[in-house]
Amino acid sequence: MKLSHKWISNWGAKIIAVVLSLFVVLGIEFSTITNRVVRIPLTVYLPQSSSLVTSSLVPTSIDVVISGSEDLIYLVEPSDIHAYADFSFVDSSGIVRTPVLLEYNQDVYQRDALSVRADPSSVRILFSEAGN
Repeated sequence: MKLSHKWISNWGAKIIAVVLSLFVVLGIEFSTITNRVVRIPLTVYLPQSSSLVTSSLVPTSIDVVISGSEDLIYLVEPSDIHAYADFSFVDSSGIVRTPVLLEYNQDVYQRDALSVRADPSSVRILFSEAGN
């Protein structure tokens, strides 16, 4: 009878102990997540129209932030990640912004709880009429 009384008494203290232990476990898990920044080439698709030209610099590379466990992020090969920005839809002059799209094997990154993002997430280019 005394043994069962031990398990059902002091519920408040037991609940607090379980919650605190969860915070400790989650704190340790999330404190080991770090970032690695790598620079990779950026492929830019420009409009095929001969009436538009770029009037600003066209970016040639982009930073990619790889987040995850410190043991895993340094195993990622940057050459397996491809970045591109598609401006082929542009049909008039002006400043145009488009997102940077990343291609990589998502199954591997999801399985190992890694995330990948471009920094900056978009690029912009100034287009003007040819001959102006």
